[in-house]
Amino acid sequence: MKQTITSEAIPIKLWLDDLAGEALKQARNLANLPFAVHHIAVMPDAHVGYGMPIGAILAADGIVVPNAVGVDIGCGMSAIKTSLSSIEIENLKQVLQSIRTAVPLGFKHHRQPQPLDTMPPLEGSLTIVEQEYEAARTQIGTLGGGNHFIEIQRGRDRAIWFMVHSGSRNIGFRVAGHYNKLAVSLSKRWQSTVPASWQLAGLPLDSKEGQNYFREMSYCVDFARANRSAICRRVRQALLDEVSAAITFAEPVDIAHNYAAIEQHFGKRVIVHRKGATRATTGEKGIIPGSQGSNSYLVRGMGNPESFTSCSHGAGRKMGRKQAQKNLDLDHERRRLEAQGIVHAIRGRRDLEEAAGAYKDIERVIANQQDLVEVIDILTPLAVIKG
Repeated sequence: MKQTITSEAIPIKLWLDDLAGEALKQARNLANLPFAVHHIAVMPDAHVGYGMPIGAILAADGIVVPNAVGVDIGCGMSAIKTSLSSIEIENLKQVLQSIRTAVPLGFKHHRQPQPLDTMPPLEGSLTIVEQEYEAARTQIGTLGGGNHFIEIQRGRDRAIWFMVHSGSRNIGFRVAGHYNKLAVSLSKRWQSTVPASWQLAGLPLDSKEGQNYFREMSYCVDFARANRSAICRRVRQALLDEVSAAITFAEPVDIAHNYAAIEQHFGKRVIVHRKGATRATTGEKGIIPGSQGSNSYLVRGMGNPESFTSCSHGAGRKMGRKQAQKNLDLDHERRRLEAQGIVHAIRGRRDLEEAAGAYKDIERVIANQQDLVEVIDILTPLAVIKG
């Protein structure tokens, strides 16, 4: 931990030196929520989000806050080690082309609904999920846009890995939007003491509305995991088809970083909101990806209670998307990747929103959380597909 702010109702514990501006204001708002418990934890990749900094953890007493989970419910990472120890550049390009054919990117969906057994089962009352279910069948196994990616990587032992970053697509967006709007409306009716400008309206977990949100949120977490699994199957097939039919694959490491969970911390049963943060209980494997062109880290949790047994979910942005497109040098960002021999996704100025220059230094981010995780492998990028 780098510093503690004690000026608010509960402390804010930070694993970085440079939280400022709107992100710091949002952290202060969290610390003054009447239902916030013990302290707020802010990870080293933190930056401004909607209502709550991305890269923060809120433990709440009996209240679930849709905006403290976010719109891409269940978004996360999956990493799989292969039996390959090398891959030729031409094979690599063929693999990427095969993946692009098999996995819809950006706003694209499958033309036909995917089989029912690829979807998580429907259990209980899931009003919004049921409304979006058939559309979601065309979205499962699709990457999405923004910072979502598929990356081929090499471990320290030279083994070839691949990593997928994706979430719950439109079904999570719809669930998040519906329940945040409902929470705002009910907060007005209940004359909540939380200012509307904070964008942190909550739902009592023991209310019908809170229970409904928690069920639908949990479904979206399951959907996001199933989505990553479907993408991974297509990446595996691309490697088998384009490189060698004899490749074998280890079990995936899969983690989510946008969700709420009921957990026990500091002797109290609380609702832990991880928005852009990863659970890191003792011995638990996790993934902390870098930006496009930088290393990613496989880690093992140390179970630090001060972070609510959490760690960062990535490098974290240091500039907004439009700011990156405006200020970064396209040629410089492309040369940076090409000098490393990375088959990259920077084509034009629009792509600069996901350039390495838009993100924090992943090595510094890792160094700032040595009390939260230990590094078990470093994955160097070979090629990347962006949504």
